Parts: sequence; C-alpha cells; structure tokens
Amino acid sequence: MTETEDKKILLVIPAYNEGEGIVDNIKVVEDYKKQSPYHLDYVVINDGSTDNEEEVLRAHNINHVELIQNLGIGGAVQTGYMYAFENNYDIAVQFDGDGQHDIHSLPQLLEPIINDEADFTVGSRFIDDSNSEFKSSKSRQMGIKILSFLIYTTSKIKIQDVTSGYRAGNRKVIEQFVKRYPRQYPEPETYMHLFAQNIRVKEVGVRMFERTTGVSSINMIKGVNYMISVSLSIIASSLLGGEKV
Repeated sequence: MTETEDKKILLVIPAYNEGEGIVDNIKVVEDYKKQSPYHLDYVVINDGSTDNEEEVLRAHNINHVELIQNLGIGGAVQTGYMYAFENNYDIAVQFDGDGQHDIHSLPQLLEPIINDEADFTVGSRFIDDSNSEFKSSKSRQMGIKILSFLIYTTSKIKIQDVTSGYRAGNRKVIEQFVKRYPRQYPEPETYMHLFAQNIRVKEVGVRMFERTTGVSSINMIKGVNYMISVSLSIIASSLLGGEKV
C-alpha cells in the first residue's frame, strides 16, 4: 500500500438549503472516488437547512450530519472537523456543496500534505499555476486583495485567495480546529491563528466554478460590512498573537 492510499481523507461538505443540487454534487464526488488513488470519504453537514435538503439527503442515503439549527459556515465546518477527528481521518478537506469546487483539483491540495511539505493547503484562483477561469466579481476580487494585503502586513505571510473555502489540513490542523475554529469569518481569520501556531500553510492553484445552485448570502451592503468586520478581526487577532480566533 502506498502512502497516498494509506491516508484516510475526508471531504467536509457544508450545505445550507442545497436540496436542489446536493445529489448532483455528491454524484461528482462518488464518480471521482471510483478512479481516485485516495482512500476518500465524505460527510455532508446539513447546517439547519429550511428547504428539503434533509429529506433529499435521507432519500438518497447520503452520509451526513444534521444540525438542528443553523450555525453558519464556521460552525458547520467545525462540525466536519470534529467528525474527522472522531473517525480518525488523517486529512480533512473543505469542499463546498454548491458546485463551486473542482474535485479534479483535489491532488493539488493533498500532495503537499501527503509529502509533508505543508500542514494546511489553500486552493487558489489567483496564483500562477491556477487554471481557474472563474475569478469572482471585480468588487469581490478587490476585497480579497485588501484582506490579503492586511494579512501580509500583520503576519508577513502572503495568501492571495484568502476567502477560498477549498482547503485541506492534516491531523495536526484537524486537532487544532476541533478546539477552536472561527464562526463568523472563518477563512481569513484562521490564517492568523495557524501562523501563530507555526502551522505550515501553502497556497496551491486549483480550478473553481460559479455556484450551480443557491444564492450567495452576501450582497453589496453585507459585503461592505463584511470587509470592515473582517479587517478589524484580523487586526485584533494580530495584536493578540492569533489567540482571538
């Protein structure tokens, strides 16, 4: 058995009101598993959905955890990390349930961890080796650049796609996120804490798509509030040595 085959890998798939498309997205995962070199499983975290998602998950016998109330993306993802910890997975991968993440980019996320080059990897649309045609809107790209610059000025670590939810962590990261995972702004906030804990982070190029189902919860007004709140959180976290997250 190779080292790749020996690693137990879990896709953590947070999903809120994704009843319309979750079956198709899980089929993509199942089809990939058939030709994948990895020991790969998945768990859907139904984050208190108010549509028919739970009924769909049960009807199609899709492995999932049902949260009785909506915890938000941070709480849902942390639930997935807890599932990975309790079931002795070596690597946990955050994978969206709305069709945005390309399952065929999984090797780019996993190989640096399997080869012990990194503890945590970030799938990026913006670095040179990314083949992603979808880059998000111009306004969101600008916001991402601002947050990236802010993280760099406070930590001297450069992450270009700081809001990417396509990420993977080894057992050390799983154990860390079980103890503490930010609820409101998990993607940018986690970096401050990871850097403070000397966890090796590597950004890798991946492919992403526009979401196939559902609607983004962030509009223009919410986007401005998000930028202000995340920026303040990053600054506070840097002053506290990463302990805030």
